[in-house]
This record gives sequence, structure tokens and C-alpha cells, in this order.
Amino acid sequence: MNESEFVDLIFDTINDSHGKLSIDEYKTIVLNLIFLKYLSDEFEKRYQELLDEGEGFEDDIDEYISENIFYIPPEARWELISKKTYSEENGYTIDNAMRLIENINRSLKCIFSKDFGKPEIDKKHLGELIDIFNNISSTDYLPNEKFWSNIFETCLYRFFQAEGKKSSESYTPISIIKVLVNILKPKAGRVYDPCCGIGGMFIQFNKFIESKNIPIQNFSFYGQEVNNDRWKLSKLNTIIHKLDVDIGDYSSDTFRQDLHPSLKSDYILANPKFNMDKWGFDELQDSNMWKYGIPPKGNANFAWMQHMIHHLSPQGKIGLVLANGSLSSASKEGKIRQAIIEDDLIECIIALPTQLFYSEGIPVSLWFINKNKKQKGKTLFIDAREMGTMVSRKLRELTDEDIDLIADTFTKFEEGTLEDEKGFCKVCDLEEIKKHDFILTPGRYVGFKPEEDDGIPFKEKMKELTTELYELMDESEELNNKIKNTLNELGF
Repeated sequence: MNESEFVDLIFDTINDSHGKLSIDEYKTIVLNLIFLKYLSDEFEKRYQELLDEGEGFEDDIDEYISENIFYIPPEARWELISKKTYSEENGYTIDNAMRLIENINRSLKCIFSKDFGKPEIDKKHLGELIDIFNNISSTDYLPNEKFWSNIFETCLYRFFQAEGKKSSESYTPISIIKVLVNILKPKAGRVYDPCCGIGGMFIQFNKFIESKNIPIQNFSFYGQEVNNDRWKLSKLNTIIHKLDVDIGDYSSDTFRQDLHPSLKSDYILANPKFNMDKWGFDELQDSNMWKYGIPPKGNANFAWMQHMIHHLSPQGKIGLVLANGSLSSASKEGKIRQAIIEDDLIECIIALPTQLFYSEGIPVSLWFINKNKKQKGKTLFIDAREMGTMVSRKLRELTDEDIDLIADTFTKFEEGTLEDEKGFCKVCDLEEIKKHDFILTPGRYVGFKPEEDDGIPFKEKMKELTTELYELMDESEELNNKIKNTLNELGF
């Protein structure tokens, strides 16, 4: 059974349940089971190694910690869960296993749901899900050390597809994160996401550095998440991807309780909730983060931006997803945006196409902020609204070719070799941005793409269009007469 077949089997089982639970409840159950099986398999592999060595250390917790493996106590091992697969106690057995694992591995404290025993969960149906994990042989995934992390990620993607609009707060599309990382081009340093959701930024960041053969040891990762369910998912997601990320021991509000107050980051990637209104305006008037002005009470866009700038190192860079309104908003936001532009921090603005998120949502753009720009006094504008490929009736994705084109355009800008392309990209200085009242909408700067010449002479084209117009006018007059005659026949 390969990864795709395994995921299909899980969702076939869910679909056969005829909606006994909500899709969100199934997400919690499935992702917790995947994580539990992952921990169990990692433990069993190390346990067998220690048994084979014959030194009697198979129950020495330190032998697991030294290999970055979580110790699973006997009463929490998958063998016991498997024996209770179709028992009415199966949910209780899983909950108990999760509590025992959390108690003995303090870094896992509070990350499991521990709701499997509740009456609402049909124990027969839960047994069917457990049985899927029982029936997968270790030989199915031994050659692929990323089996469980790939399963976890694929299931997340499928659940967010099913949730639709509800998922937009939790899930940043992978293609958008790829654009962020490919432009930031990380080499080493501290990485931060102040609203990390389910940890997707960290996962794609790691995939990028793996693809470039950059050692993971070059980086340290930090995050924070206010929503407890998303905080738990972020912990599960990063651990199963073998990423050491400090997102605190609990969920907490980034503005009111900054878990990393002294952190100065080299790379910040973030997709904060758009236009968030209740962000702490009344409590945070005296914060030292508002270098460029106190953000308005009803919108946190520039609160997030200034929080991130505050946490930048002298060489630090930000890749930020924001609603398009932040590009042109007036009043307080406009003044803050102007101050940030005048401080020469805005390196690039990219307008994205619609339908990249699972919900219809609002149009968004990418902001790139740099404390040490290579092109001083200049900003690159890219209009990517025509890019992307529809992968379903409602969903668009940026292709690898799209992402490469955007990244290559930015690289040429950094190198000083980029030529403006009408309708796509333009490099502007401060004076030109000032002429546009410090509005950063890319379309204002790049203009419209010139229409392709179809080779038909103007006179010939006009003659053809005029003939077509007259024909349409004749048709219109004929239809009007028919309508009049019909009305007369009806006595009107």
C-alpha cells in the first residue's frame, strides 16, 4: 500500500460513515491517530535495535532521548491499541495512551486531543479507522522515512479542501509559501512566524533548504499561535516533520503575550488573519513596537507588520501575506505605510491572482520587507494576477514555472539587471511612489500589458467591425419590431 492508497482508504472510511461526525472532528481523530502511529513506529524501531544489541537498555528512556525519539511506556504502545480495535473501550485506550505519552515526554504536553472516548464517537466506526493503521505493514514505508509526515500533510490538505471557507484562517496555500521562501532565499539564521497556524510556513521552509542542500542546523525556528486547536496541529505537524520549533508550551496572543520578546529574526514568514479588528488597541497604546505610528483600532494589518519589523535583525527580511486593502488604505494606515516606505524597507510587492485560497476570500498581495536592501531606494512591483492554473472549479494554484518566473524576476532586480516589462514588473524609486501618494498597488506602476498585433491592417479591421456592427443593429431593429407586434397582439 503506497501513501496515496493509504490516504484514500482513510477518506473512503470517513465517507462511508454517512456524516456521523463533522469533518473537523474527523480531522482531529485522523491526524492524532497518524501522529500516535508515527511515535509508536519510531519507538518500536529503536526498541528493536536495543533488543538486538542485547545490553538490556531497551527500557532506558535516555537511549531514546539521545536519538530524538519519544519514549512510549508499555501501556501506551500500539500493540495494546491494536488489541482493543473493535472493543467498546478502544477510545478510552487511545486517550489513556496519549495521557501516558504526554506525562513521560514533557515536550508533548497538551498536544493530543484525548477525546476518543467521548460517547459521540461511534466505537465501531473508530475501530474501522484504527484497523487501517493495524493493516499497514512496516515494509510498506520503510524505504521512505517521510512516509508518516507525507501522510499527515496529505490528509491535512484533503481536510482543508473539504472544509472550504472555514480553512482559510488555518491554511496558507503551499504555492504562496513557495513564493515567499524562493524570494527570501534563506541561508542561515533565526526563522519566525508570529501567527504560525498549523506550522505550514516552517514545513515549506524546511523543504526549500533541503532542496538546496542547506543544513537544517544553520537555522533555529520560533513561532506563536493564539488558537489552541491550531497550536496543537502546529506541534503535531512540526514534530512529525522532525523540525525543532519553539512555539511555546501553550497557545497565546502574540500582541498581548509575546513569547519571544527579545527575538531578532533573520527571516519572518507570516500570513496573519486579514483585517483583524480585536487586536488589543486599548491595551497596547504604549507598546515600543509602533515605531511608525499606532495602528487603527479596527484593523491589525499594520500592527502585524510593525510587530514583525520590531523583531527583525539588522539583516532581517520579511515575507508577508496581506489583504490588498493595506496597499492603498488612507488615514492612519496610509501614514504608517508612508513612514515605512520612507525608511526604505519595502523591497517588493507582488499582486496575486484570485482563488488561491480554499475560500473565495479577498484579493491578497505579498509584501517583502528588508532591513538591508541590495537595491537601496528602489522597490520592485510585480503584477502576477494573470498567473496560476485552475486545479478545480474554485481553486487556482501557482505552478512551479510561475514561482520560478517570479523568483527569477526578483533575483534580476537584486542584481540590477531587470528590465521593466509592461503589465508585469517595474522598478520604482521613492519619488515615483511619492507621486502615487505612497499607494503600493502594483497595477498603478506596471501598467497594462500591450495587446498583441494580430497582423490585420487598421482599415481592414475597422471595415470588418463596422460591417458587424451594422448587422447587429439590423438584428436589434428586427427584434424590436417583433416585440412591438407581440405586444399589439396581446392588446397593449
